[in-house]
Amino acid sequence: MLDSHRVIVCVGSGGVGKTTTSAALAVRAAQNGRRVLCLTIDPAKRLAQSLGLAELRGSEQAVSRELFALQGLRCEGSLSAMMLDMKGTFDELVTRNASSPEQRDRILQNRLYQYVSTSLAGTQEYMAMEKLHAVRLDPRFDLVVLDTPPTTNALDFLEAPQRLVGAIDSPVMRWFVETLENSKGLSLMGRGAAFVLRGLARFTGVEFLENVGQFVTELNDLFGGFRERAKTVYEDLKGPDVAFVIVTSPSPLTVAEALYFTRKLRDFGIEPKAMIVNRVHGTPEACGDAQAAAAELQTFLQAAGSSADSSELISRMSEALEDDVALARRDQAGVRRLKESVGQDLSFAQVPAFERDVHDLAALAQVAAHFERAGG
Repeated sequence: MLDSHRVIVCVGSGGVGKTTTSAALAVRAAQNGRRVLCLTIDPAKRLAQSLGLAELRGSEQAVSRELFALQGLRCEGSLSAMMLDMKGTFDELVTRNASSPEQRDRILQNRLYQYVSTSLAGTQEYMAMEKLHAVRLDPRFDLVVLDTPPTTNALDFLEAPQRLVGAIDSPVMRWFVETLENSKGLSLMGRGAAFVLRGLARFTGVEFLENVGQFVTELNDLFGGFRERAKTVYEDLKGPDVAFVIVTSPSPLTVAEALYFTRKLRDFGIEPKAMIVNRVHGTPEACGDAQAAAAELQTFLQAAGSSADSSELISRMSEALEDDVALARRDQAGVRRLKESVGQDLSFAQVPAFERDVHDLAALAQVAAHFERAGG
């Protein structure tokens, strides 16, 4: 998958290691000779440090080959990373598509645009797709790995842009704009329209209504219809060069979310290519002869000058071992449920729970090593 696709989109619910997985995929692809851009959304500072960067910015930053070499890793290709700048991406989109500097300035200075481009629900998800639409055509990169926005609902990445477009380019908005454009004043409007707009004006002010009308009109002129523009960007995700990777953990809640998201992706006409299950706990090894272990521990405690009771310590250690075994069994049940439910055509990889956090390139490469063991 890393060698045969132009775009890899990592999706899943929050807290399952999606950002780390995206970075690990990017590191492995760069090691294998591809020119990779890792595009992430609101990453933790630890990710930037893992890549050897002070922070991630809204422009590409190269991860040097020297840094790979210092950690004993080869890098046949190249790796760059960047963070989505939501407003900057929207501003670039307006600037690139404006028919004139005057139109560009009218949109950028519009009060409603300043709200939509920074705060309106769905804008971040839509701008992530817009940025992907732009960088996938960048000849400097062979592969773009996209870490989708952190969210409690994994479907937001696909559905929020449609809600955003629906809010901006809705029948109500079109009626509103046409009413303002076709009337020279409230006094010349129909009674119903005048009543509605007078009521709105009392709460928002006439200037705000004019800003709304100008914003929607300018944006639709800019893109030849905002809905059509979003549809074009959205259809990119269904291309044959795009691979979706579902990232999850083996806990019952995230397993249920992963299965639900797999079904919904297929409903959207998108067939996921792989599933990665992070933080899978293995069954701990038994300690052997309990009586011999207790005697050995008691001898050690006496030699150390400790008055602790070895039998109490052994009991506590046994309880901890039982907890670990129960956790491993729960994880194994979650993995079985995933494998049985997603079908045989989906590649499947397990990443064990590490004793330490992923904090550098070497650790990311260690995560990625488990991806190559995935089977169909």
